[in-house]
Amino acid sequence: MELYPAIDLRAGRCVRLQQGDYDLETIYGDDPVTVAREFAAQGARWMHVVDLDSAKSGGAANLGVVEAIAAAVPQCRIQTGGGVRSLEAARARLKRGASRVIIGSAAVSDPSLVCDLALAHPGMVAIGLDVRGRDIAVHGWTRSSGIDLLEMVAHFSASGASALIVTQIAVDGMLTGPDIELYTELLAATSLPIIASGGVGTLADLRELSALRGPDGNSLAGAIAGKALYEARFSVAEGVAACLP
Repeated sequence: MELYPAIDLRAGRCVRLQQGDYDLETIYGDDPVTVAREFAAQGARWMHVVDLDSAKSGGAANLGVVEAIAAAVPQCRIQTGGGVRSLEAARARLKRGASRVIIGSAAVSDPSLVCDLALAHPGMVAIGLDVRGRDIAVHGWTRSSGIDLLEMVAHFSASGASALIVTQIAVDGMLTGPDIELYTELLAATSLPIIASGGVGTLADLRELSALRGPDGNSLAGAIAGKALYEARFSVAEGVAACLP
């Protein structure tokens, strides 16, 4: 299982939200590029970079920061999302150095976008589904879609996507542990590579996620850690080690 240190961007700064609430923001630094370099120096091979401004309002508010991060850590691969709602927006991220672009709200409203992008850019497209319970939230987690997660996942089984990133909003930023039941259900429901997000607070949480197995012996492809790293619950190097078999 791969560790994905998270860098969430708002107004060019490195921040974390609590349960997706834009009013519950903690600022962890004014220089996301320095944060990325620190993560890379500790052995991160991937980074998860989200433009929170764009996720909420559209556009590409922090595209320049995403590009600067990708240029600063060429030894790492960057997956990035937040407000990617068109072919043009996705390609802009890829042109700026991202290795993988995440389609979130647009994947729910226009599933064909995922298929079109995955066909044009094999291995470079992920689906991001954020849930409260099992209900998918959209537009920066501000609205409910009324769609059940497992029903939507079934639609994407043949999409060509390289990964499915699922965030449990109820535990995101809470450091109380991931929704193990959710990822157990997903491992049984799809063969798509799954990246877990939300709730990781300890190395034991990472070990538990790494040990999960589906009915066919499939395991999680990755886990995202954010607040736990910024609060020094563990280091990137320790997290990478905890994700190993």
